Amino acid sequence: MRKPLKTIIYEILEVSDNTNFYRFADELIIPCLIILNITAFIASTSSSFSLEYKLLFEYVEIICSLVFTIEYVLRMWVCTVDLQYSHPVWGRIKYALTPLSAIDLISILPFYLLLLFPQLSFVHVISILRLLRLLKISRYSDSVQTLAIVLYAKKEELIATAFAVFIILIFSSSIMYFVESSANPKAFGSIPDAMWWGVVTLTTVGYGDIYPITPLGRFLGAILAFLGIGIFALPAGIIASGFSEEVQKRKPQQKTTENLDRSANYQSVETFSRIEIGFEQQKKAIALHIENSSDLMKLCVEKTQQKLGTTFESEEILRDLAIHLYNEVLRKFEL
Repeated sequence: MRKPLKTIIYEILEVSDNTNFYRFADELIIPCLIILNITAFIASTSSSFSLEYKLLFEYVEIICSLVFTIEYVLRMWVCTVDLQYSHPVWGRIKYALTPLSAIDLISILPFYLLLLFPQLSFVHVISILRLLRLLKISRYSDSVQTLAIVLYAKKEELIATAFAVFIILIFSSSIMYFVESSANPKAFGSIPDAMWWGVVTLTTVGYGDIYPITPLGRFLGAILAFLGIGIFALPAGIIASGFSEEVQKRKPQQKTTENLDRSANYQSVETFSRIEIGFEQQKKAIALHIENSSDLMKLCVEKTQQKLGTTFESEEILRDLAIHLYNEVLRKFEL
């Protein structure tokens, strides 16, 4: 039975199947268009490129936006194939509120806003939302999906680390303000100014635009710099451990899948061999039954001719009597 068109499109857009050529084409074309569109957007901010290739950039934006729009509309149409979005209205609203679907919509809105309201100044600022198209790649990249899984799994540890950094930043900036404000009022005129210095120092960037000049301030700055090295190494370690755990989780799953495939193949071979052996045994049993039945029929015919041949001269009558005798023998001895 042929699948409905909606189901076919749903499998192309939503189901990961390497054997499906159209799914493979979708996974290749859409990411390439995303990269091409983002590259054109970045290049268009350069005055030299924007003047020379302005028309090309506009064509790229139009084509990519139309393709992304068609993709979004198709996803909204076929999402009801999934049981959790099966309702024709509320199911589609529920699907539209999912993170990836929301990203799809927000990433194409700047194109239509600029098309409808080209004179509004804030619309040009909204065009930065086109960069969200990069997040669309997460649909097609296992690496990005793995990163999202790791960040979600380690969210509590990352939040705790961020909170610790925030506490250290507040304390260090406040202390540095009171230590340096009298000697260096221009650089440390307020706690927010000191917080900028704290961020630069904690991250070990060290722009050099703000720095302490008193001995105590420099001592505190050195301590904070050392703390920053350790604190900002924590998120990297947490994410690295998350990646390691995720890889370790996937290995048993892959082995289980391989073992199931091997077991299925072995069971298939074993089943076929059993069928073949059973068929051979059945042929032998049938041949033996035919041979025994033939011998029994021959015996019935001979006895009928010996006992009744002089009484009934018609061969048809003798044949009917032999068949009757044969059936009686089968029934009596349960052969």
